Amino acid sequence: MHPLQGKWDGIYRKASGNVRPEPALVLRKYDYLLPEQGRALDLACGMGGNALFLAERGLSTTAWDLSAVAIKRLSQVAANDQLDLVCEVRDLEKEPLPQSSFDVVVVSRFLDRNLNRSLAAALRPEGLLYFQTFVADKDSAIGPVNPAYLLGENELALTFADLILRAYCEAGQTGDQARGFRNEALLVGQKPLNAVEQNDVEKR
Repeated sequence: MHPLQGKWDGIYRKASGNVRPEPALVLRKYDYLLPEQGRALDLACGMGGNALFLAERGLSTTAWDLSAVAIKRLSQVAANDQLDLVCEVRDLEKEPLPQSSFDVVVVSRFLDRNLNRSLAAALRPEGLLYFQTFVADKDSAIGPVNPAYLLGENELALTFADLILRAYCEAGQTGDQARGFRNEALLVGQKPLNAVEQNDVEKR
């Protein structure tokens, strides 16, 4: 068992199972970019707000998380609503993302820099990455304190520079901090049609 699984199982046991989780803002705001059909992945899905949103939009959706508690709850909701949603407990350190497998990948409020290359590689050509998580330059106590889980300035845009940038927002503490989107960065990036995978480069 992954060392963090027990922690997240405990968190999700305390969470209300009666409240339908909201999808991430990046997904709600830029839902018009989604394809009409295809395969989608909600990575580190938690209670599954993103996964439910994607499945309800008609995408064949997979949801992965370390927490067996979260996955069990999400599986029950998917079954009750008869959604095309497969929910799995998955440790990505042991089971890497498959390459060129998804038309949409969503990551929200989760950051593991070791996975960044595999996230882009998991997209099919013209696939979309929706990413939203906390920044170090935040103006409130919301989110993690550990810098390992906080984005530096422009880090998200630079990390996925090989993707076509379709949407980006990161306000930091600039201007009127009582207004606008704060504390997090969000990105929608699209894999180029003619993208060359890293393993293809290494074979040459």
